[in-house]
Amino acid sequence: MTQSEEQSRKTRVDIEYCNVCNSKPQCLELASIIREQVPEAEVVCRTGRRGSFEVQINDTLVHSKLGSLAFPRYEDVVQNVRKARDGLPVNKVAEQPITDCVVQ
Repeated sequence: MTQSEEQSRKTRVDIEYCNVCNSKPQCLELASIIREQVPEAEVVCRTGRRGSFEVQINDTLVHSKLGSLAFPRYEDVVQNVRKARDGLPVNKVAEQPITDCVVQ
């Protein structure tokens, strides 16, 4: 593989999180896991819309907390990052079970 082909296949993960909701720790945790398991991936955490935790891999949305109301399963995100690195298509990821929501 040439250097230009390698650069064009660089894997980028963008994570948009809600600062008001204090989702930054989850973003940093997911970013750390991705960097540990797929060190060549570029991971960016950035503040975004209220209630958001949106994960895009190479501009493809694989998880939306705005749509699911849950955080993604980190293992599924990492699997998708590996797929993208290997030139394979990525899929939507499963959500973590919601365990701390109380309905009154």
